[in-house]
Amino acid sequence: MSRRLPHRAWIVAAAGFVVMLASAAIRATFGVLMEPLMDEFGWSHSAISTAASVNLVVFGLSAPFAATLTERFGLRRVVSVALVLIGLSAAAVTQVTQLWQLYLTWGLVAGAATGAVAPVLAATIAGRWFAQRRGLVLGLLTAANSTGQLVFLPLMAHLTHHGGWRWVMGVVAIAAALALVVAVLALRDRPAVGEAPYGGTAELAVAAPARRPSTVGVLREVVRDRIFLALAGSFFVCGATTVGLIAVHLIPAAHDHGIQAGQAASLMAAMGVLDIAGTTGSGWLTDRFDAGRLLIGYYTGRGISLLILPFALSLQGPTLTAFTVFYGLDWIATVPPTVALVTQRFGREKGTVAFGWIFAAHQLGGAAAAWAAGFTRDASGSYDGVFFVSALLCVGAAGMLLAARTNRVRPLVAPA
Repeated sequence: MSRRLPHRAWIVAAAGFVVMLASAAIRATFGVLMEPLMDEFGWSHSAISTAASVNLVVFGLSAPFAATLTERFGLRRVVSVALVLIGLSAAAVTQVTQLWQLYLTWGLVAGAATGAVAPVLAATIAGRWFAQRRGLVLGLLTAANSTGQLVFLPLMAHLTHHGGWRWVMGVVAIAAALALVVAVLALRDRPAVGEAPYGGTAELAVAAPARRPSTVGVLREVVRDRIFLALAGSFFVCGATTVGLIAVHLIPAAHDHGIQAGQAASLMAAMGVLDIAGTTGSGWLTDRFDAGRLLIGYYTGRGISLLILPFALSLQGPTLTAFTVFYGLDWIATVPPTVALVTQRFGREKGTVAFGWIFAAHQLGGAAAAWAAGFTRDASGSYDGVFFVSALLCVGAAGMLLAARTNRVRPLVAPA
């Protein structure tokens, strides 16, 4: 009796999940390594935060170009090269003795490599391989990208405490190597001619377009569009309040309040588990409800949670648990509705590149927050002011989306 094999689209999606989970390990090192690097080399919060900022900037700016490279050279080739670079950069970080070496390896090389397996990969897989359940697939893959850096934290914190911070980079290299095997074996660029995407017909599976969208050309075309600007601006805030603020500085902030690194890493790991449910659920909701209204609700809720974070760190107990639960569910639930809106506005192929630029804004926001939070902590001795300003930014992002009327998005029609 023969068994029915899963649709190839789900195999490709599973491979993408593994790749994004593994590639996120390099960003999990930001919060874990800050204190050990300060202790060994005497570097300040702001100096180490600058390395994280370089990573996030390069990560973000490489994302739209990675979308174009994927169109030209294929998904599997681009992802495979990126994973090799991630592994090599992890090995190089263990040998650094100067700040500029940290900026080069941890910031520049690792940032460029992870940009090729950013949420752009999720948008590409969902757009090419799924005619139905796109929001759900986007949620699952995006959760892998953000959750990976959180679920690795307990192991990395343990290794840092018992074996030294250099062992942490071994975790990154091993994860990249395993993901490389999966990518080579299971990733495919797009359905073959005559092969149907999930939930569609074979007629929907077409070969690569003869004229591929230009990375810079798409930016020139969309940069004045009000929907694009609102999504890019709100995603800047999203990056600032997640990968820039919480991922890099929550563990040091917890340390300021007497919370041990292992306990703080466990909180981050809990956020990672909850993020799988939150982002996947957001994808499910995006398939059924207005994406613009979802985004407004997500940013408003995130702003409220950041307002209570300083009190949660001081009181700990149930208040800190409540923050952890909410922030985990909301961590990057913004991605599925953002991708849905940009695809609806600009179409699938052009929309993927446009989302690459929107994601670049996300990482620029993360870089700005990573540096600013470290600088503020060194100058004032506290993170509280950063948390309050970040809360206001979230409320501003919700207002920006409301003003752009993202609940009334219509496809752009090229002039005749």
